[in-house]
Amino acid sequence: MFQLSDEVLSLKILSRLTPRDIASVGSVCRRLYELTKNEDLWRMVCQNAWGSETTRVLATVPGARRFRWGRLARELTTLEVVAWRKLTVGGAVEPSGCNSCACAVGNRVLLFGGEGVNRQPMNDTFVLDLNASNPQWQHVQVSSPPPGRWGHTLSCVNGSHLVLFGGFGTQGLLNDVFVLDLDAKSPTWREISALAPPRPRSWHGSCTLDGTKLIVSGGCADSGVLLSDTFLLDLSMDKPVWREIQVAWTPPSHLGHTLSVYGDRKILMFGGLAESGPLRFRSSDVFTIDLSEEEPCWRCVTGSGMPGAGNPGGMAPL
Repeated sequence: MFQLSDEVLSLKILSRLTPRDIASVGSVCRRLYELTKNEDLWRMVCQNAWGSETTRVLATVPGARRFRWGRLARELTTLEVVAWRKLTVGGAVEPSGCNSCACAVGNRVLLFGGEGVNRQPMNDTFVLDLNASNPQWQHVQVSSPPPGRWGHTLSCVNGSHLVLFGGFGTQGLLNDVFVLDLDAKSPTWREISALAPPRPRSWHGSCTLDGTKLIVSGGCADSGVLLSDTFLLDLSMDKPVWREIQVAWTPPSHLGHTLSVYGDRKILMFGGLAESGPLRFRSSDVFTIDLSEEEPCWRCVTGSGMPGAGNPGGMAPL
């Protein structure tokens, strides 16, 4: 192999490797080390790994322009330079609260609700602007705040709007929906009257799709029953109607899991407390569903194959 020219080695062989493999090859010998420093090679490796469209978009992102392709590949594939940084902020939130819910809205973080003293559900709204020179928590005085709760979810929709769903309050489990426009002159929580709502629940997962649709999945219902259903609510409709997403197989019933959107209309579910027969245990399994398909179905990406609803093997066909 070492009788080949540098050009052949780079363009015909090394360019076909993954970013992680290229990083490893560079430690073999001085010649390969020098070859793997070539930015054109790294760009080809990134394009093969992520696709032409993703590479093109990354090349236009202002924050990514200062990185060379080699460093960008290492950051995105190994997260070797990513680190948590403690941020000192001013202001204050309820010191004795817990089980609140937070959501990022651009460079702002909104915090709502939680469990206060003597397990009292709270309904305070706080905002932290991370773009400020001296970030401070601000208690937002909003009109018509939702009833206090914990175990709810907050999701960002359509830029500055947030949507709140469910949780547990003084009257028990909830399945109501509220929307807040954070950029409004007088921010007001507005309740959405939607037809055919899902069962009241807490500790469910939620995310938003297409900037207008709320997705809710799983959670804990009355008597501690865990759920495995998935519902969609289109907030752009004049009279929104909840629609259950019908699937042939569902992941095991979950609570405390997360839902995230990727690739436009694909949803990823991760972790939580899962149910397997009479047992419940902490899960690190990953499930996905593509809502752009005519007949969406949940697929298990990683997992132990624990039994799920409607499938004794617990694994959806890939």
